[in-house]
Amino acid sequence: MRAAVYHGPEDIRVEEVADKKPKEDEVLIAVRYCGVCGTDINIYKGMNGAFTVTPPLIPGHEFSGVVKEVGSKVKNVKPGDRVTADPNDMCGACYFCSNAMEQFCTDNIGIGTTADGGFAQYTVVHSKQVYKIADSLDFMTAAMTEPMSCCLHGIDLCRIKDGDTVLVMGGGPIGMIMLQLAAMAGATQVILSEPVQEKRDLAKKLGATLTIDPTKENVKKILTDNFENVNCVIECIGNVHTQADAVRFAGMGATVMLFGLSGEGNTFPLDANEVFKKELHITSSFINPYTFSRAVKVLESGRVDVRSIITTVLPLDEITEVFSNPELRRAGKAMIKIGSD
Repeated sequence: MRAAVYHGPEDIRVEEVADKKPKEDEVLIAVRYCGVCGTDINIYKGMNGAFTVTPPLIPGHEFSGVVKEVGSKVKNVKPGDRVTADPNDMCGACYFCSNAMEQFCTDNIGIGTTADGGFAQYTVVHSKQVYKIADSLDFMTAAMTEPMSCCLHGIDLCRIKDGDTVLVMGGGPIGMIMLQLAAMAGATQVILSEPVQEKRDLAKKLGATLTIDPTKENVKKILTDNFENVNCVIECIGNVHTQADAVRFAGMGATVMLFGLSGEGNTFPLDANEVFKKELHITSSFINPYTFSRAVKVLESGRVDVRSIITTVLPLDEITEVFSNPELRRAGKAMIKIGSD
C-alpha cells in the first residue's frame, strides 16, 4: 500500500509499505481523509508533541474511512461501516486510567505518533477506538472528529457561563472551532485576535462578535474600552509571547486556557501578583479524554462548521507540499484525500 513515512526531521516520503493485517481485536480501515495537524508539523520538524516519536513512522491521527476487515473478536463494527477513530488507545489498567484521568495513561498507544497512523491507504486500530458515523456525515468532516474532541475537552475546562465574554487568540483551525464552541457554551461576546485578514473574515462568518489584528491594534485597550470583563482567554497559538499576553488580557476571575502547544523548555515570566489580584485560573488541556463520542455527535448535528476551516485538499502523493510549504496552511486546515468517497 501507499503511505507517507516520516524518516526524520524534514524527511517525509510517500512510498510503498507492507499491507496491514488486523489482529483478532483490531479493525482495518480504508482511509478516505486524514487531516494535517500542528502536531504533524512538529513531528516533521523533529519536535515531539504529546508523545515521543520514533521514526520510521506513518503519521496522521485525524482520519475517517470505511472498515475493510475486522479481527475475529470484533463485534462493534463490520466491513463496509463508515467510521472514524480515536487515535489515543489507553491501557485501561494503570493508576490514571483507573482514576478517570485516562489522558495521563502510562501505557498509551498513539496512532500516528507512537504507532503507524492515517497518512496511508489503510490503517489498523484497536476496535474500541473505532466509532461509526452517520450516513449524513461526509468523510472530510468526520476526519475533524479528533481535533473536535480535543477542543471539547478544552472548552469543558474553560468554565464558560451564559453571558460570558471570551477572547480566542489565534485563528487557526483550533481557534475557529473554539470560538464556535465558546458561543455554544453560552458566551455572548466572542472575540478573535488574529493577524491574518482571511482568518478574521472567516471568524466573523463563524460567529465572532469582534476581530482584532494584534500586529496593528492595541488588544488590551480594545478589550478595556469595549467590554466590562474578559471572563476567559483561550490561547491557541502556543507561543510564549502570546501565552504571556493571555494572562495580561484576562479579566477578573478569568480562566486562562493555554491550549496551544509550545516547544519543550519554553517559558515566559508570570507576574504572580497579577494572578493574585485577578484571581486567575490558569489551566491547559491535554489530548481528548472521554470526548470522542461527543465530538461525533457535535459534527453530526452540524452545529459547528468545520468545512469552512478546510482550505487545502491534496492527494496523498502531494502530501510533502503541505509540510514544506507553509503557505498551504496559512489560511486554514490542510486535508489529505486518500481514498474515493
